[in-house]
Amino acid sequence: MALRMRKNQVAAPLPNCPLTACLALIGGAWTPNIIWYLSGGPRRFSELRGDLPGISSKVMTQRLRELEQSGVVSRHVLPTSPPSVEYALTELGHDLLPAIRSIVEIGHKLKSHQERQLAGSAEATPAEDGPVPAANLPAESRRSGPRISRV
Repeated sequence: MALRMRKNQVAAPLPNCPLTACLALIGGAWTPNIIWYLSGGPRRFSELRGDLPGISSKVMTQRLRELEQSGVVSRHVLPTSPPSVEYALTELGHDLLPAIRSIVEIGHKLKSHQERQLAGSAEATPAEDGPVPAANLPAESRRSGPRISRV
């Protein structure tokens, strides 16, 4: 017997859904990390690159431009020689921090849950630091002699 399709109990999102707009902004690769590091105060481009060693200059530039255009980050050219640029969170950027902190908290809980699951499965499997008694191995693993691989 086939299961009947249930109706969704949640109202459909608005055409210009604020949740979609927010997630589109902070959902980009590296964007939450950039916001996180800017929460400590203004940073120059090279300082942010040091904070995020895996990001390329191209992607960093793209993300900073997107954040600047959306009003999350401000860009200030310093009157130095050579000119230097400093990025800082705007008021809107600071408004995103509680949401990012909540995501970090949930991330810690998820990692803890995954570690407990792995620890539980590690108890069920033999340790890799010593030989495994033959009685604990599946029958096909107890064979002696060379294994022949069939292709």
